[in-house]
Amino acid sequence: VQLVESGGGSEQAGESLRLSCAASGFTYSNYAMGWFRQAPGKEREAVATIDSEGRTHYSDSVSGRFTISQDRVKNTIYLQMNSLQSEDTAMYYCAADDSLGPQALLRIPKIPGGIETLDVLGQGTLVTVSS
Repeated sequence: VQLVESGGGSEQAGESLRLSCAASGFTYSNYAMGWFRQAPGKEREAVATIDSEGRTHYSDSVSGRFTISQDRVKNTIYLQMNSLQSEDTAMYYCAADDSLGPQALLRIPKIPGGIETLDVLGQGTLVTVSS
């Protein structure tokens, strides 16, 4: 059971990046999946989630700028990040859980110990945005 993120890098403010998360070892269609991030010195937060039916949810901080999508044939989810801001600098993690819907997955980081209950969490990919 594994999630592998890729696509991180350094960009100027206002530019775009697309992150990918490839899932393996589990039945992707049974899971809600999402992107979390953790900036230096800050708590981890969920930024976007999606279920197998394509229902999506976003945090207020990225709504309108980021888009989560999926390719179920490739068992991969994506995060298209547009209009990047320096505040988007963080390690971005992919997560999956088969007992939560996408809205609940978005709220998990706000629950003490919630992150540790997730079924699968990737190793992360670093995004750096310079102003």
